[in-house]
Amino acid sequence: MGLNDEVGRRLKALRQAVGLSLSELARRSGVGKGTLSELESGLRNPTLETLYALTTALGRPLSAVLEDPAGAGVRGVSGSAVTAALIERYEDGDAATDVFRVTIADGATQESAAHVPHTTESLMVLSGTAVVGLPDAPQTAGPGAYAHWRADAPHLYSAPHGEVHGVLFVRYPKGAA
Repeated sequence: MGLNDEVGRRLKALRQAVGLSLSELARRSGVGKGTLSELESGLRNPTLETLYALTTALGRPLSAVLEDPAGAGVRGVSGSAVTAALIERYEDGDAATDVFRVTIADGATQESAAHVPHTTESLMVLSGTAVVGLPDAPQTAGPGAYAHWRADAPHLYSAPHGEVHGVLFVRYPKGAA
């Protein structure tokens, strides 16, 4: 089974588990019903932005559609500027943390919609210089540095001076896990 099939199967199972129709999830997420149907059927390549919109509307973390129940992550989902591969998921009593290996494309900017309430993100930069965080208060981080921001508000990722490689930590409250 390929990436599209696996993600589609997990997405459909999550939607059905919360009792939402295709139409209702499409309305809540802002993703077209046809697009959602094609994603669930494995006929469409999921983008990072689309998957975040859908999982946020379902009140779940992105790893809910990327993580294999056996523990093997699905690799390489891409957005307009960011490619992210789930490498770890950790849960404690208060929250779940998804850990991604990310690449931000040279000269690109990606705007991310708000995630579930009380979600935070931290980026540890391995190479390059990233501009990330809230649009009205972006943070710049270079190799060995990190940035931390609220992710329950719209936020951005940018690599204005060359490709960026890093490790992204997305921490969701326990109720969203």
